[in-house]
Amino acid sequence: MATTLIAQATIFDATCAKPFTGSVLIDGNRIASVITGRDRPQADHVIEADGKFLMPGMTEGHGHLSFENVTATENLITPCPEEQVFTAARGAKALLDAGFTSVYGASEAKLRLAVAVRNEVNAGRIPGPRIRAGGLEISVTGAMGDESKEHNPRVGPSTLVDGPEEMRKAVRTHCREGVDNIKLDVSGDPFYPSTPGHTTPMSFEEIKMAVDTAHAYGRKINAHTRSIQGSKDCIRAGVDGLFHCEYSDEALLDMMEEAKDRIFVVPTIDLFDCMATGKAANWGITAEVAGWMGIPGLIEESIKTHTALRQRGVRHLIGGDFGFAWSAQGAQARDLQHFIKYYGYSSADALICATRNGGQAMMADGSLGTIEAGKLADMVLVDGDVLADISLLTDTSKLVLIMKDGSLYKSPA
Repeated sequence: MATTLIAQATIFDATCAKPFTGSVLIDGNRIASVITGRDRPQADHVIEADGKFLMPGMTEGHGHLSFENVTATENLITPCPEEQVFTAARGAKALLDAGFTSVYGASEAKLRLAVAVRNEVNAGRIPGPRIRAGGLEISVTGAMGDESKEHNPRVGPSTLVDGPEEMRKAVRTHCREGVDNIKLDVSGDPFYPSTPGHTTPMSFEEIKMAVDTAHAYGRKINAHTRSIQGSKDCIRAGVDGLFHCEYSDEALLDMMEEAKDRIFVVPTIDLFDCMATGKAANWGITAEVAGWMGIPGLIEESIKTHTALRQRGVRHLIGGDFGFAWSAQGAQARDLQHFIKYYGYSSADALICATRNGGQAMMADGSLGTIEAGKLADMVLVDGDVLADISLLTDTSKLVLIMKDGSLYKSPA
């Protein structure tokens, strides 16, 4: 196989080591060696990094590839699948352009959108990151995703089930259709006034059936959970990834700490930050509207919970619910700034959430997310000191090299 040397970079390897000067030798799709200092092994191709910041590729931890400029659920429901698959493909490309070499899928507007894009990316026919494909969200009658009324039935953006046996069939269908990550709507949500975020419409028995069925197929299962009871039920049932998790009490924090080597937690902060600070005002969600929806209170709960989880060593991923008109695909690196501002992360530890933790969520064998010998070669070279100014990662012009699986998607001129 051809070898590539990225020579004389400032290497952030995401292992908790301090950045150091060195070079990385890539053989095929793996990192063959990491060389500290000035030594330069022979290679078929040499890329001079000239001291630029080399880091692992990032992972979007709550991916909705098919969400593009969404302002209402109609944007998800009404387009035909033939058009929406192009939407999902554009979302995948936007993430790779932004240095996200992996996407841990949450859900999509239709069941097989991410599956189709994942297959095309894997075949090398379209550009995109590594994808663990999400399907439709699975919810219950009267909860988030159920948009019918008795006098006006309509299909919402979720698969609706009631009871463990219907849940078993829904999860089996997702697995049959090639979905990697199953997502449950366990709690309520501020966008659904009849079931606000602190409520828990889905039963423990339904969650447990989903977990057992998904795991029997070797798939992962994740949950939209804002409520205390919903998050506790998810931990007890064996859910792999918990999205949002604003509300908490001491017992829940203890449960999450006890499960910290098994679970991943993904806050959704950019979406709410934009709403609460008026950045979504052009689409009708002013700061005043966000106040009526209870968004400032949810942000306060998020700060309290996720600061505590950071202090307890629970693994966070960045990303979540990007694809709204005010939170565009490809802007996910903004979450790094939010992790520092709201949750007290250092720049280095926020980067670890985006790289090492994301890699562990994508691949449980630990083969992704750090710059170490033997690991998969997903890397980004940045023009500037990212630890001094983490906002550099929101400027794609500063990403001078993007490598996925040992192949150069973007390289210096």
